Amino acid sequence: MKKKVTMQDIADRLNISKNSVSQALRGKEGVSEETRERIKRVAEEMGYQYPGARKKKKQGRTGNIGLIASDLTFSLKNFFGEIYLSIEKEVVKRGMNLHIQSVNQEQKEQLILPSFIENKMVDGILILSHISTEYINKVISTGIPTILVDHHHPNIHADAVLTNNRFGAYLAVQHLIELNHRDIAFVGNVEYSPSYEERYEGYLLALREYGIEPNEEFIFKNAEEKEELILQYIKQLERQPTAWFCVNDALGFLVNSCLRQQGIQVPDQASICSYGNGQLSKISTPKTTTVDIDLELYGRRAVELLFWRMENKNEPFQEILLSSKLIKRESTAFAPKRS
Repeated sequence: MKKKVTMQDIADRLNISKNSVSQALRGKEGVSEETRERIKRVAEEMGYQYPGARKKKKQGRTGNIGLIASDLTFSLKNFFGEIYLSIEKEVVKRGMNLHIQSVNQEQKEQLILPSFIENKMVDGILILSHISTEYINKVISTGIPTILVDHHHPNIHADAVLTNNRFGAYLAVQHLIELNHRDIAFVGNVEYSPSYEERYEGYLLALREYGIEPNEEFIFKNAEEKEELILQYIKQLERQPTAWFCVNDALGFLVNSCLRQQGIQVPDQASICSYGNGQLSKISTPKTTTVDIDLELYGRRAVELLFWRMENKNEPFQEILLSSKLIKRESTAFAPKRS
């Protein structure tokens, strides 16, 4: 009979402590991400079975994880698609099955839960982005451990994995200021998501710290991702800003397109920064300076937190904040001199 691989076997192979192996494989803090990945890789090579995969039946578990989001969120494939793939990979690695369902407007308004949640056919739930506070709280009321991904709210009591939206936006606007821009526009629908509201706050924070008074004319806080609306906004401005900060790459792409239609050259006459480092920032002409989010890490940490919560149901709620960095590309340059 083939000998069962233990944590001690993995520890011996890597010449580290058994405790470090345990922390890594159970998704707990205490080891670096590099060490965690190395331990997981060796565990797979040696044929180690994760505790969740061995014990789920014994503990009365279903062996299933649920992933839900609004149909709009699922349509944003460049951003949430990468997070979903990371979640799927991590869930399968842990010997579990992933059930996915979108929530449409009618289901949201009538608080209709997916059947696998209503019938408690999953051991844990991941919610991508926001649906509505009332809907998410109904999910939580089932008692199934739930993790929010890229969303939080004071009235939602659940763990969450987030990116540091304020500081990411601050870095982008600071970059523009350091290029001598003072007339910096903001474009985004702050009502759509707390993430966008936080990016607006980061925009204001950067302006304030550099002694720049926000110009209300340059703040488009209810911007929809529609070319005709962005074009209309640009056309009605009496004076054009020299730089634009957009809350996502799609809006950055649209602003770029509309500025060019108006004969405004990027970056010679106007600079653009966006947020997300998705495909649209990479195919734009010129390529867009943007705030990068590690989407693979986003998904992985969400699953790690969910599995921890499933084992620690009475522990205080956590919000894990992932840092972001600025990717400088060709859409930003020194501000043109005003005549």
